Amino acid sequence: MSLVTYEETRPWARAIRQRVLMRQMPPWHIDKTVGIQQFQNDISLSDEQIATIVRWVDDGAPRGDAKDMPPPKPPPDNDGWQLAQKFGAPDFILKSEPWTMPANGQDVWFKPLTPIPVTEPRWVRAVEMRPASLAGRRITHHALAFLQQEEPGSNAGIITQGLLMEWAVNKNFDIYRPNTGKLLVPGARIWWEMHYHAVGEEIRDHVELAVYLYPKGQEPKYRTYLTCFPATPGNCALGQLDIPPNSVAQTDSYQALRAPARLENFQAHMHLRGKAMLMEAILPDGTRRTLSYVGNFNFNWMTNYIYADDAAPVLPKGTLIHLIAWHDNTNANPNNPDPSQWVGWGDRTVDEMAHAWVNVTYISDDDYKEWAAKHDPRHN
Repeated sequence: MSLVTYEETRPWARAIRQRVLMRQMPPWHIDKTVGIQQFQNDISLSDEQIATIVRWVDDGAPRGDAKDMPPPKPPPDNDGWQLAQKFGAPDFILKSEPWTMPANGQDVWFKPLTPIPVTEPRWVRAVEMRPASLAGRRITHHALAFLQQEEPGSNAGIITQGLLMEWAVNKNFDIYRPNTGKLLVPGARIWWEMHYHAVGEEIRDHVELAVYLYPKGQEPKYRTYLTCFPATPGNCALGQLDIPPNSVAQTDSYQALRAPARLENFQAHMHLRGKAMLMEAILPDGTRRTLSYVGNFNFNWMTNYIYADDAAPVLPKGTLIHLIAWHDNTNANPNNPDPSQWVGWGDRTVDEMAHAWVNVTYISDDDYKEWAAKHDPRHN
């Protein structure tokens, strides 16, 4: 639908009312009654804004006085990088090899390698990722950029692999907090994973990753890791899911923090039958803290909820991160392709997954004690 003019918008008034009441538009599916509520990237409407829109529709969606109409906003520049407004031009842009997706066919996972052009250790302060074209966004289910490199100080030449960035609809970039970043070393490379699906026409595209570095010689104190927390038994590579037909299934999993840490964000990942996901922390003393709950998950919007600086949870070593996922395999789920089918774990869109992507920044014991003395009443 187009919402540029009143004439184009008016026929959708009742649908607009419903979508904003259900908080489906703008896409912000965090439950506003529990857990952390302060986010850097909050695009949700306030209760007052929702009430204004509902009242406008209920009053017949009147046009208003034309002389009060503001000039139309220019369309977004899809060729530019969003983070350029904050950081300027990227230090470098990595591009995957292109892939041609036929008009019809099975899903494809394309996994090329791209070298990273650094000749000395450098720290990353932000990354932004996207399909190269608007057409490419139609065929790209998601894109992953794994960082492969020899860990500094490793005499055995140990190659580590961690996820640097994921692109999905409504997830475009990561900005690391001040004095926090990710390390690149000479010889590093990106191992891409693009999940493509056919959309009825042949499309050729690639994925691009813009990297923004700290100034040369500037080394942040903390290193952050994009971590996959499973919400099923097993792990993120092979979870255990067995969802009966015409049912709502619940699964969960626990993972302990190996050191004190700050959690930077929460991004639930499921497929068409995903219904809800909760992340809670179980502290070593048994205290339970609900961190975030996506109560109305929508597969079409893989929103990344980035905690505000003062709201990001700081947790002691040994804390259990508990993920609970719910899948709706019934007729009540409008996205369900076939509620009569058993559904298991798998990479295809018609299969299911259940995990959360979280940037985890590990801190020292002394750092945690200092934080707890200021913020945790149990230490006062």
